[in-house]
Amino acid sequence: MGRLVKLATCSLNQWALDWSGNMERIKASIKIAKESGCKLRTGPELEVCGYGLLDHFLEQDTMRHAWEQLSLLLLDRTLDDIIIDVGMPVRQRGNLYNARVIILSGKILLIRPKMSLASGGNYREGRYFIPWNRPQQVEEYELLELSAEALSLQDSHVVPFGDGIISALDCAIGYETCEELFTPLSPHIALSLAGCDIIINSSGSHHELRKLDTRVDLIREATAKCGGAYLYANQQGCDGDRLYYDGCAMILVNGSIRTQGSQFSLKDVEVVTATVDLEEIWSFRTSPSRGLQSVSAPRFQRFRASLRLSCGEDGADFDPHTRPTAAQALRMHIPEEEIALGPACWLWDYLRRSGSVGFFLPLSGGIDSCATATLVYSMCLQVYKAVCEGEAQVIDDIRRIAGPYHKEGWLPESPQEVCNAILHTAFFGMSEQSSSETRSRAERLSTALGSYHLAVDIDEIYHSQKNLLAKATGFTPRFRAHGGQPAENLALQNIQARSRMVSSYYFAQMLPTARERPSGGSLLVLASGNVDECLRGYLTKYDCSSADINPIGSISKVDLKKFIGYAAEQFKFPILREFIEATPTAELEPLTEGYAQSDEADMGMTYAELSEFGRCRKERKLGPYGTWIRLAHEWSDEYTPREVAVKVKRFFHYYAINRHKMTTMTPVYHAEAYSPDDNRFDLRPFLYPPFFKNWSFKRIDEEVERLEKKDQDKADASAKKLMGDKA
Repeated sequence: MGRLVKLATCSLNQWALDWSGNMERIKASIKIAKESGCKLRTGPELEVCGYGLLDHFLEQDTMRHAWEQLSLLLLDRTLDDIIIDVGMPVRQRGNLYNARVIILSGKILLIRPKMSLASGGNYREGRYFIPWNRPQQVEEYELLELSAEALSLQDSHVVPFGDGIISALDCAIGYETCEELFTPLSPHIALSLAGCDIIINSSGSHHELRKLDTRVDLIREATAKCGGAYLYANQQGCDGDRLYYDGCAMILVNGSIRTQGSQFSLKDVEVVTATVDLEEIWSFRTSPSRGLQSVSAPRFQRFRASLRLSCGEDGADFDPHTRPTAAQALRMHIPEEEIALGPACWLWDYLRRSGSVGFFLPLSGGIDSCATATLVYSMCLQVYKAVCEGEAQVIDDIRRIAGPYHKEGWLPESPQEVCNAILHTAFFGMSEQSSSETRSRAERLSTALGSYHLAVDIDEIYHSQKNLLAKATGFTPRFRAHGGQPAENLALQNIQARSRMVSSYYFAQMLPTARERPSGGSLLVLASGNVDECLRGYLTKYDCSSADINPIGSISKVDLKKFIGYAAEQFKFPILREFIEATPTAELEPLTEGYAQSDEADMGMTYAELSEFGRCRKERKLGPYGTWIRLAHEWSDEYTPREVAVKVKRFFHYYAINRHKMTTMTPVYHAEAYSPDDNRFDLRPFLYPPFFKNWSFKRIDEEVERLEKKDQDKADASAKKLMGDKA
């Protein structure tokens, strides 16, 4: 064990276009790595500017400011004697590249452009960047954008640009970026065969439920097959839109995890380190079959870094007090924990960076608004824990947001105290529609969480709006329970729903002032529609589904119920059990002795079935006919092909006629791979032809009739044979 190197990777909470803040966090991570004795530090993808710039990547200002920040980094002599690579956009020969810039003691050693771009789902890298599709090739890059002072530090005015390897004095370092790990022919294969001891992956990978194990499996497989040390860096936090980047920086060696950072954290800078034995890597690679492939593998250009990573402070190879970092098991969160932590961290970043002073949530007494409120409490719990741990940035932020309600120097003494300052809830009730049970559940939940709660009756608003039509036309609409037609029934429900949205924004603007918060301020309005209701269109356009942000809009009802069950135990709130057991209802129709509105009855399908339709439509890429075939097999123990056909056609009919609602949906936290988010993730039309005339529906009907005829023919043949036997 005479070739030990200490390596650092990190997760940074970068913010799109926060140039100074991003560089402060980059420098802080480098200094932490140096203080830990590391000779190599890597960070997240595009960390200089932030990952989520979107069309700002097309602005020349972005290029200018990126090079200005890089110049400041190169001029900082406190960052010498450690190999650093930072991510930023770089323009070469008129093309824009997503690149890594590798630095040592103020000098640029290599600019390595990304070779495979992420262009599916939430990602549009191909809209801005060009992939470097020339493996193992390097050309010159002229340093025209560097400041004169930073340029004077360089050995030359040109540096290598392309797919190359950094050769330190005792090991070789290769690079792949985010999406490249997920491609069939990943660069780490060629890099490993070329003798790279250390491979670095800088990512901007977002959180999605049950996704981490896929990411880890790919890294583990890469190093288990090829050997070597693999450093994974990732962004962490909300950098300006719907995604939460879930960190989890890690270092693996020869297929085993040596260190792993947090997946969800309120820290702005998290550095993880590991001591790696180079000789362990070399021994792992002694397989003759690997050697045979290695000698015929493509050759890379190598660029010298005049630094020995394994050298101790006194120049000796061996330090008896230093040992390699031992292998450890992967730490994984169950989905319920992911829901508790991911949206909570996203909410905190959004709140502290928005300039708002809290949240406002219409609390209905149903499970969706309950889950949203509980997520805010989970956020408050994470904030309280960070305060107790002395996290300076969190302390500054919570004092700025909630401090005005308290004396100078205040620190919260419980998560409920944080929640009381930040979360404002209201039950907007109707005397005829709202039950005492939902009103009571909402009030008792707010008490448990600590939110500032109000009970508000909206009968007067409702009747005033309803009477507008009567005064103008002489026609008075009626609910279904009172003999009204479906159009009347729906219109009256929508008055209530949309009144709640208008009231929510009014209260959100005025409550901080009404509570005598010294500097006033306004609240972010939270929506609480789940992914299945959005998918089915089971919501009113511009009702409480319209808000500033929605933390549960990409989470299924099935998962939300599991989360509430988890939260009831973990947060010790027995009241949450009542929400699980309650029948989901919008409470927009009058309560009568023989009828109580039920969401699943209104939709004609269960929430579990909705989730399956969502996965077929988005993840499995199936249309109506393909969905019917798939589910006719999967549900054959429960439904006949005709019954499945009825459900499939009902789903796609309502999906089509309600798709337009997605164009106005509140920005949602992305959590589920079948999210119908129209803004960026799920790019489909919102004006569909009638599905009941659709060719797919016709084909489903033909197949159902063919199958039923086949079954009938079999039955007839059996009956005929039975008659013949008796004769």
